[in-house]
Amino acid sequence: QVHLVESGGGLVQAGGSLRLSCAASGRTFSSLNQGWFRQASGKEREFVAGITWIDGSTYADSVKGRFTISRDNAKNTVYLQMNSLKPEDTAVYYCAAREALVTTYKYWGQGTRVTVSS
Repeated sequence: QVHLVESGGGLVQAGGSLRLSCAASGRTFSSLNQGWFRQASGKEREFVAGITWIDGSTYADSVKGRFTISRDNAKNTVYLQMNSLKPEDTAVYYCAAREALVTTYKYWGQGTRVTVSS
């Protein structure tokens, strides 16, 4: 079992930055692939960024060039650095984890809210 706890959300003006953190516990963090998802009000949850256990990363087109996902295995933590934030980035952001050879994310955090004002 993996327990994930997000932090770092808040209110920021358009053009500003935030860094989200996701602390993991319960098993070997370095063998898991991690991801960030978000869900805006009235919309379906969508993929934002992912990082593999060997540090390969992928991004949704909407955040490429603005967001950066990274991980610190020594701290069992994955980060999402968000720059040049836009009002459309407003959502609840969720951290997720999956086994390296599995495509479905099994473990989820409780979410952290990000609000970008115009």
